Amino acid sequence: MTDGHRTVNTVSGTVHGMVVQAGTVVMSASGPAVPRQIRGPRRAFVNRESEFARLDAALDRLDDARPVVVAFTGLGGVGKTELVAQFAARSAAQFPGGQLYADLAAHRHLGGVDLGEVLGGFLRGFGLPYVPDGPAERAAAFRSATAAGHRVLVFLDNVEHAAEVRALLPATGLLVAAGRRRLPGLALDGAEVARLDPLSADAGSELVRGWLGPDRGTDAELARLVEFCGGLPLALNAAGFRLLDREDLRVEQVLTELTDKERRLSSLSNEEGAVGDVLDSVHRQLPEHTRAFYRLLGVGPGPLVSVELAEAVGVPRAADGLADLRSAHLVDDVAEDGPERRYRAHDLVRLHAAGAVREQPDRLELLARIVGYYRGRAALADRAIGDRFRLQEGPDAAALPGFGSGTDALEWLQSERANLLGAVRTAAEQRWHGEVWRLCESLWPLYHGRKHYGDWVESHLLGIEAARWDNRPDAVIRMRNQLGRAYYERAEYPLAAEQLAAATAVLAEVDEPRLAGVLWETDGLLCLADGRPERAVELFTLARQANEGDPHGEVVQSYNLAQALLAAGRAEEGLAVLGEATAVAGREGDAPMLMRLPLVEARAERALQRPAAAVGAAELSAARARELGQPKKEEAARVLLVELAEELGDPALADRNRARLRELRGR
Repeated sequence: MTDGHRTVNTVSGTVHGMVVQAGTVVMSASGPAVPRQIRGPRRAFVNRESEFARLDAALDRLDDARPVVVAFTGLGGVGKTELVAQFAARSAAQFPGGQLYADLAAHRHLGGVDLGEVLGGFLRGFGLPYVPDGPAERAAAFRSATAAGHRVLVFLDNVEHAAEVRALLPATGLLVAAGRRRLPGLALDGAEVARLDPLSADAGSELVRGWLGPDRGTDAELARLVEFCGGLPLALNAAGFRLLDREDLRVEQVLTELTDKERRLSSLSNEEGAVGDVLDSVHRQLPEHTRAFYRLLGVGPGPLVSVELAEAVGVPRAADGLADLRSAHLVDDVAEDGPERRYRAHDLVRLHAAGAVREQPDRLELLARIVGYYRGRAALADRAIGDRFRLQEGPDAAALPGFGSGTDALEWLQSERANLLGAVRTAAEQRWHGEVWRLCESLWPLYHGRKHYGDWVESHLLGIEAARWDNRPDAVIRMRNQLGRAYYERAEYPLAAEQLAAATAVLAEVDEPRLAGVLWETDGLLCLADGRPERAVELFTLARQANEGDPHGEVVQSYNLAQALLAAGRAEEGLAVLGEATAVAGREGDAPMLMRLPLVEARAERALQRPAAAVGAAELSAARARELGQPKKEEAARVLLVELAEELGDPALADRNRARLRELRGR
């Protein structure tokens, strides 16, 4: 059943259309957290004084009335991200509101960006306990969080269209955009748009000399190395790693390798071939355990890797291999909290790694292990979050890392969101049908709790097709119902009804009554939204009957039924249903439902003009929501308490709950 899992709602929407990594946040005792989502700078950096001058000039133009926008375009690997990282470090004091980062490539669906999810990541960075669901509400909350006195630096990486920038402007501060495409639309908006060129021979030589010291390599050799690397810092970093890793290796030897045409993989385009040539050379010299980790970059379905993933799929000495790749700047740390650290490779490195493993015979076997890892851990996370009816068998808990709590599990799903969607896409491409729908079933608490609607719809369209190919009508019903709930939550009711009708058409092929129950439940929600509470009463009654023998399912459907009875003006009947459900939930220790049930009870008592009883029930709901870390449920209870306090003429009760609402909303 639905609504039976624990969620901690902190994040999510679409300009039309993969991950904001919520970075390090610095907590303040007197106000919102100060996000530090932009990664730290590297030590060596040269020849970007003109670009720094542009950014410094932008600082001089800052005021509290409007944001300033600067954009840099250029080849992949030219150093756009490092430029902004250096600037963020040296100008941190100019942005008391903090620094926000989003890689828009991690949020792109069919060419468009899920803007609501980007905004959700920003709001989570501020440590707000309450994040609205809708993109419009998130945009308004973001403007409030970045208003005068809270000036921020926003860095948008991999921008493709000016509209993506316009939709993510803070109220005040500086927005820096970076991308490979020219962005003339931003210039028309008054933004400063500049091209970031490769390093010159002198600047590149200065960078390498800073690593190697004065005695290794002649000036001419270093200039030739810069030329072979195309002046791209990404390629120079990789070449420099080899030289630093082996003090006996001469620059001349590296140049000889780079000019050996027969040994090149030529995995990248001509425009970026310098990076490919250097990576070919570096890859050949890596120890075997590091090459094994490098293969993950080219085979994995998503942009992030971790030691946990590498160990689970059989990479030897995973931590050592990762350390080598970090030393070579082939992967960067992703700034985030939590016990499991994740790392992102530049997309050119991933492209090269994919070329390096494309013809290897065990590539598909490795890919299957990776997809199996994400399917298994997603299933473990789903079970850690809460009890609900599932079709798939339980995962092998002994073979995979588990989770200490439902909150930890939900945060893992959130952090791995881009990889999980990539795993769904990859499994669909490979026709691993069972993996597709099982992943989708396990992603319900993430999508329902965090409102990643773009991911939700895309993955479940694939899940429906996979379940049909897998000859699992029960999974078809499950996938269509979960997709219908996404449409319902976006108020796209005709689309939700279409999914319910298609699921109902195959209901006769299954003998699990709870599948009929999930469809009646969603249909009942649609009837409530459509102003037909009596029909909703009938449907929720059927759904409760379908869940007989499943205590949690019975309680959930009783909760829904009570709300429908209340909407139909039958508050006394609703209270009777709630009393029975509360007894069952108490006996089963169903904490999430013991939080939800009193809020409906409070509304019913209010409808019966018993405000004192309503206050008691609402306060119980608010206290339990606070205990469970459910800010949105607590907010609903506090809002009702303020209204009840005004009806009772109790200013102390009203003030107390208004103060808590301000805490919940961050203002």
